[in-house]
Parts: sequence; C-alpha cells; structure tokens
Amino acid sequence: MKTQRHDAAAWKGGTAVHRRGLLKAGAALFAVPAILMGLPGVGLATSPASPAGSVDMPLIRKRRTLGSGSAALEVSALGFGCMGADYNRGVSPDKKAMTALIRQAVEHGVTLFDTAQVYGPLSNETLVGEALAPYRGKVAVSTKFGHRIVNGRYQKGRLDSHPENIRKVAENSLKRLRIDAIDLFYQHRFDPAVPIEDVAGTVGDLIREGKVRHFGLCEVGPETIRRAHAEQPVTAVQSEWHLMWREPEKDVLPVLEELGIGFVPYSPLNRGYLGGDLCEFTRFDSGNDNRGSLPRFTPEAMRANMPIVETLRRFGRPRGLSAAQVALAWLLARKDWIVPIPGTTKLAHLEENLRAAEVTIPGVDWDKLERKLAVIAVMGDRYPAHEQQQIQKS
Repeated sequence: MKTQRHDAAAWKGGTAVHRRGLLKAGAALFAVPAILMGLPGVGLATSPASPAGSVDMPLIRKRRTLGSGSAALEVSALGFGCMGADYNRGVSPDKKAMTALIRQAVEHGVTLFDTAQVYGPLSNETLVGEALAPYRGKVAVSTKFGHRIVNGRYQKGRLDSHPENIRKVAENSLKRLRIDAIDLFYQHRFDPAVPIEDVAGTVGDLIREGKVRHFGLCEVGPETIRRAHAEQPVTAVQSEWHLMWREPEKDVLPVLEELGIGFVPYSPLNRGYLGGDLCEFTRFDSGNDNRGSLPRFTPEAMRANMPIVETLRRFGRPRGLSAAQVALAWLLARKDWIVPIPGTTKLAHLEENLRAAEVTIPGVDWDKLERKLAVIAVMGDRYPAHEQQQIQKS
C-alpha cells in the first residue's frame, strides 16, 4: 500500500485567543423553536432555550465571505455538509430526525448547506429542500452538477458538463430544493470533454437569468480556476482538505487568495476519522458507505494512522478540546475566507462542531502541532485509482 509523508510545510494564517470546555455528550434531538436566530436578514438574537436532557447548543455568530466583488457570498464560519444525511455514510436517521437536525443547525447559526444532484442520487436534494423550506431565503444552499444521471440512476464514472445538461440539472435542482435560485452552483468534477469556458459561460447565463446566484468549482487545479474565473467570477472552490490531506496548500490556495476566491473544505474531519470515532475494527458494511472502498479506510491504514488522532487528542486535552474540534479549528485559523462544511447525523457532533468556531489558538501552538504531525506517515490514498482520475490537477 502506498504511504504518503505528512507535509510539514504549513500554509498558515490564524492568531490567538481563548480556551473552551469539553463537549457535553449524550444529547437527543429536540423540537425546533419557531423563531429564527440573529442571522443577517433573519430574526432572533439569542440561542433558543433547550429542554431538559438536551445539549445547550452554542450559537454561531461569526460570518465569513466567500468570493469578492459581485461574486461575494457571506455565510456562517462553518457550513453543514448534507451528503451523509442519506448517502455514502452508512445507516442514516429516519427522515424526520434528519430534518430536525438540519433545522437545529439553522437555529444555531449555520447559514450554508451543501448538497449535490448525485447524492442519492437526487434524494439528498429533496431531503435538504424539505428540511430548509421554513427558512427559504434566509440560508444559502449550494448544490452541484456534472455527473451523468439517467432515469434517477448514477452512471458511475461518467461526467456531463455540457451546457444543456447544466441547464437541465439547474431546473430540476431548483424544484427539489424548493428555491427560486441556487445560491452556489458548483461543477462537481472537471469534465475534459467540455471547455471550462463553456461551463463558466453557461453558469454565468443562469446567473443573469436569476436561476443561480454564484458559481463554484470542485477539485480543480490553478489553470482551470484561472480560465473559469476569467469567464465568470468564481465565488468558491470546494476540495477535500484536512490534516491528513494537505495538497491544496501547494498551488490551489495561493491562486484563490490572489484572485479573491473563497475555499470550502469538504470532509474536514477526513470522513469522521479525525474525530476519533473510527478504528481498525470499524466495518463499513451497510451498503451505503463509500469509505469501505477507500484505501485510507482499510483496517491496516486506520491502525497505522491512529497516531495522528492521538496527537490531536493530546493537543486538545489541556485546551478543553476534542480531536475533531482541533481539526476544525486548525482549518478555520488558516484564512478568514475558508469555510469548512463538516457533516453529521448526530446532535452531539453538531454541537461539537459548532463550538470549534469559537476556538482561537496562538499561531506558535499550531506550529508545534504541525511539527509533531510532520513526522507521522499517512498511509493510504484518499481515493481508489479510478476515482482519483476524476480529480483535475491542472
């Protein structure tokens, strides 16, 4: 199995402040209050009261801006990745419970919710649309196009970013999401059969027609970003990025900073691994969990990579932080135009994630953590070869 060295050359930003207490565990889902909290253009200035036995959830007040100029989109410092609500993450809660969890995220300050046509396929957008229906116009919803889906079935490995398909996906996503305009419309994967200028131009037309508000790209390299941005301003690039996958730091993040484009890291906890809930004895056998096919999630790789999680735990313990909170706070400390989108199906994990947005740690301490991580080898590629081929490098 291929072994990668953990890159010690940190791409940094971030400064100091306070410590916070450990996560209160064992919470149950609770009813969503009727009033919204203090979001831009929304109501409510304080966190809603929690009934007995539930978590006293924090309220995210910090905002960040993805993109610049006419492409700027202001959102909460942390978003919510919705994919795992019913796709690729094992047994999911029933629809009612997942709807309640998504609404709790809104009530506690989250304003960016991420889904995609291919999640399900199609069912994830429907779930997100129903869950967010009461907050229409008060939160931002991002979704994606670019995979081939025929009669509701994903044609694995087949891409389609032709203009006519982009338009078709937009129209259908608007219906499933129950919105008038898609706040952030990403090309999910680079399609070598369609010039990126045609893709950007088509989304630009949708923006002018009022069906889309902002344009995004996923898993692309500097050249593609520049070409797309020249045709239609890009608001955000979404790629995997976390303490076990540092590739975007080499050439993508500098280009984004230069052009004034935001960055949205998906899987910021490495699909749950950095939170410490997975180990070599974990089995992904539900029939709805892609981690079982990923080289980094074999029993051997999870055992070999556990020192990374232990390092995060040792760093977080004296600061009152869990390993997951350290991993999220590290991302948030890099730059103020970075908005991670952790996903979860558990209320306790939602609270844990939200509290990470309150954390600030001196840069010198982050340097110490990175030096410790730099000597640990990361075992296993993040994707099998056929999926890695869809990741654009140029």
